[in-house]
Amino acid sequence: MAFDNIRINAIDLFCGAGGLSRGLSDAGIHVTLGIEINQTAANSYTQNLPGQVLIDDICNISATNILQQLGIHAGELFLLAGCPPCQTFSSLQKDNVDDDERNNLIFEYNRLVRDIQPLFIQLENVPRLKTGRGKHIFKQATDELSQWYELTSDILNCADYGIPQTRKWLVLHGIRRDAYDLLRTADNNFSVSLPSATHSNNPTGHPNLLPWVNAQVAFENLPPVVAGAPAPDGYPNHETNGLAPINIQRIQYIHTHGGSRTCLPPNLQLKCHSKKQVGYTDVYGVINPNLPAPTITGGCITYSKGRYGHPVQDRAITVREAARLQSFPDDYVFVGTRGQTALQVGNAVPPRLAEASGRYFIDILNRLHQLP
Repeated sequence: MAFDNIRINAIDLFCGAGGLSRGLSDAGIHVTLGIEINQTAANSYTQNLPGQVLIDDICNISATNILQQLGIHAGELFLLAGCPPCQTFSSLQKDNVDDDERNNLIFEYNRLVRDIQPLFIQLENVPRLKTGRGKHIFKQATDELSQWYELTSDILNCADYGIPQTRKWLVLHGIRRDAYDLLRTADNNFSVSLPSATHSNNPTGHPNLLPWVNAQVAFENLPPVVAGAPAPDGYPNHETNGLAPINIQRIQYIHTHGGSRTCLPPNLQLKCHSKKQVGYTDVYGVINPNLPAPTITGGCITYSKGRYGHPVQDRAITVREAARLQSFPDDYVFVGTRGQTALQVGNAVPPRLAEASGRYFIDILNRLHQLP
């Protein structure tokens, strides 16, 4: 049986608070090790997940140490996954960040892939790593990975995987070349692929798919909260930033006159928003509960940073509501200040998307096991 020495274990690089690891775990993969430089995010990880976290700069970590710690040899790991820090490639980043040291972290991912030689690799990031300012780095990194792995990548819509959010996300899958060659020998039509969508904005046209999940699920069965107040007992992370009186007036007006700031009268408009052709029209808007939410970012509990207003209450969404929109379960509790927890949620890979990838890799391993 091919690759019968492979146990279904994974390593999560740049693991943050654990969104990717939670999704892989839900797929049946044991994430034995996470690597994260931020202590607070690592605390959230260890509070919710069984795997160990190495708290260090990835540049200081060698494959030899990882393999020794896990008690395996190069080539025996099932999956190495990771989401290198992506802020420098985000469409929200206005500054020139070509010299930002974080740009090179994807090559630290490559280094560990090369030395650990996992059977499968998974990389997730913001779309502009492939299509925007990061595309030259992405090409260089994938050209290098292609020496050892057969790759595929594309930009997926989280809503197509049952996540109540239309966030676009870059996903890369890779299969080590020895395994890929065996699969191709058995089936000339085999190719590396990404997880199949489970949901659609047009379920009538796709009868085998479920309809998109709307943002309303984030607001069900939660008590009302006041902006800036602590989370109610029994509802961890159900808190959001306070609002200035002028912003309370704005959200109250928007609640009764439409869903975005374009309906605001002159006395409630910001001067910069009164100009023509001003971007970021979602700012100061409220979430439409009958549609998937917009992209959840680290600023999701700040009313002025996007369409993050609660549909009916005079406040921005809470960390808990943002976590639901990212597909975290309610028993996943984030550690840190309000701002730290919001950042952890916004930076996370949506668990349900990671779960779809995890199930794909398990399916491929099963196919390998069926080969003579």
